[in-house]
Amino acid sequence: MKNTTDEKKPWGHHTCIDLYDCKPETIRDAAKIKQFVAEMCVLIDMKPFGETQVVHFGAEERVEGFSMTQLIETSLISAHFANQTNATYLDVFSCKYYDSQKAADFAKKFFGAREARVQIVSRI
Repeated sequence: MKNTTDEKKPWGHHTCIDLYDCKPETIRDAAKIKQFVAEMCVLIDMKPFGETQVVHFGAEERVEGFSMTQLIETSLISAHFANQTNATYLDVFSCKYYDSQKAADFAKKFFGAREARVQIVSRI
């Protein structure tokens, strides 16, 4: 296994944003989720590729909610919105750099979350 170092420029930048106690009316609204994606793309300077996909599913109450995918020219934005816990699990991956903290702050505010946990991974 190769050790990652700061000596190499990352090929990709991945931010995992977990949001807790989100506003139920926002995470259960497909139009609001699409609005979020459009605004996020502008904020972090990403160009959408195709339409935002928002699908509601979950045969089990624990995982029921919308899932979203948005291809961007440099990779993908995706999320799952868990109705039972009002949580949002958002991933932003791009081979073009963007400000992870700006993305996380925007997501927290948009979904009205009380708490956010952010993990950043550089892929080399």
